[in-house]
Amino acid sequence: MSLLNPQLAAFAAVLDEGSFDGAARRLSLTPSAISQRIKALEDRLGQVLILRRSPCEATEAGERLLRSVQQMRLLEDETLKDFHVDADASRPTTVAIGVNADSLATWFLVALAQLHDRHRLLFDVRVEDQDHSTNLLRDGSVLGAITADAQPVQGCSVKKLGVMRYLPVASPTFIARHFAKGVNAESLGTAPMLVFNRKDALQWRFVHGVTRARLAPPMHYVPSSTAFVEGAELGLGWAMAPESMLTKTFAEGRLKPIAANRWLDVPLHWQHWSIRSATLSTVTDTLLDAARKGLRQHR
Repeated sequence: MSLLNPQLAAFAAVLDEGSFDGAARRLSLTPSAISQRIKALEDRLGQVLILRRSPCEATEAGERLLRSVQQMRLLEDETLKDFHVDADASRPTTVAIGVNADSLATWFLVALAQLHDRHRLLFDVRVEDQDHSTNLLRDGSVLGAITADAQPVQGCSVKKLGVMRYLPVASPTFIARHFAKGVNAESLGTAPMLVFNRKDALQWRFVHGVTRARLAPPMHYVPSSTAFVEGAELGLGWAMAPESMLTKTFAEGRLKPIAANRWLDVPLHWQHWSIRSATLSTVTDTLLDAARKGLRQHR
């Protein structure tokens, strides 16, 4: 049983699956039936809602609608469970969350495991840089996101989680080769640098804190938190890595800071849509508890 309008259900399924065929499989319909429902919805609202691409994407109007539909789906699941109306009422609720890769690799999964074990929640995790994850809230992709932005997205609430500290690190051999004369414009301009992806600004923030020179160092793009640290251990380059991932490598001497007493602190926040949802309240409380244990708490 679903309380959601069939046209809205088809709309959300197309954007979840990225295609009309995928939405058809998910809803046990034909692609033609999905197309007819989307067309009827667009005619009813007088606007194009989905860009027929691969994958399908929401238009600006579609993003506005998706934000509302995501909230409706969550409240629908809670209502069905409350009324015990049929077998579907016992199905697990899926919560879409945006999170930065370093949180996912360190403290975040503990919270998800607790929520799944205690409340049977399922998760649709979208990985995005902490400086850009609010975009997932704006376009309706997620119900909540880990973000560096303390300014709430319109319609959202914000909770402080703590601070993730990043240290500039490299292998001892790499440091001896590239930073024997110190960390300065000359060495930072020639030493290979590890960057997570093209949205990752942490290394550049560190470089800017050391020197105001316009530098163009050689760069490796390594979009994996664990491979990022391993790449630094293997001498691919220097990198800004979360201190919580460095305890063992420091103790074994596989990595060292390239500069003493230098680090970057990135405040993290939990933003979620401001709706009266028991599920979102539970997720929020569990994330706050996990963050208290896994992140620095500045007072």
